Amino acid sequence: MQLLAVDLGKQSFHIHGITGDGEIISRKLSRAKFLDAVKRLNPAVVAMEACASAHHWGRALEAHGCTIRLIHPRFVKPFVKGAKNDAVDAEAIYEAASRPTMRFVPVKTLAQQDLQMLHRMRDRVVCERTALINHIRGLLGEYGVVLSAGAFRFRKQIIDTVASAPLSELASDLFSALISKFRALDERVADLDRKLVAICRDNERCRRLATLPGVGPVIATALVAAVDDGRHFSSGRAMAAWVGLVPRQYTTGGKPRLGGIGKKASHYLRRQLIHGARAVLLTISRRNDRLAKWAQELLTRAGHNKTAVAMANKTVRMAWAMLRTEKDFQMA
Repeated sequence: MQLLAVDLGKQSFHIHGITGDGEIISRKLSRAKFLDAVKRLNPAVVAMEACASAHHWGRALEAHGCTIRLIHPRFVKPFVKGAKNDAVDAEAIYEAASRPTMRFVPVKTLAQQDLQMLHRMRDRVVCERTALINHIRGLLGEYGVVLSAGAFRFRKQIIDTVASAPLSELASDLFSALISKFRALDERVADLDRKLVAICRDNERCRRLATLPGVGPVIATALVAAVDDGRHFSSGRAMAAWVGLVPRQYTTGGKPRLGGIGKKASHYLRRQLIHGARAVLLTISRRNDRLAKWAQELLTRAGHNKTAVAMANKTVRMAWAMLRTEKDFQMA
């Protein structure tokens, strides 16, 4: 069998394929029998949607000599015929994978998946900390106490502010409990940051990317976790488009129309890259290199926000070139 499509589930899987004799195979399998059934069919290519557990099963099937093709669910949906069920989904995956121009998602290694999980944990804890800061600031506002926005200012001001505010004994106890929770979250973020720094120091690709302006351990490790060595992108622009840092295009009748950056993006990676670009722009006026001159000219024409996105776009393109050529960054 040349191609086998699999609709993944938690406890049940549905496979769809066509043998060399033209026989259509469409059956439901349990989780325990899935790998053995695929081994017996011995397909050259296994196609799946890039969904939950797809990378795990991709690595497991690659170990048995199969070539894995992961497809974004958005590209499978147009091939669904009739009402949606597991058998129809598996057939749609088969049709999508048969297209010669279909784009596929690379299977992540175990190290990439571990690193991506670390980033997702950090993002969740940071969101919890931000929500708690806003919650405390809102409660203090009800007592006539106004704190400046931002985690850095909050960390410096909260203890003295609560101690000097005209609060009742009950309110003071409640705010003390909230502050203790904030400190625990803050320490958790610091602990995850230390792990990212340690990984960045041990990984050659991360160390190389960290030499880029606006790129530190967080962005460097996030890039490596997402794109590995960048070999799946044909150019730096293709990688920037995947991150979501190019204009949204609507062209018809030979008339190009470009809008802002769209919603289809790697949102976490794009957010971190734009934050890094904003940090670079804070000191851009004190530099005189080629990149700084380009950014200064763009600032006067396009404004701060568009320049930050353009800087992030340029950073991704340089990162792709560094990953592909394995060369260090050199300021022009």
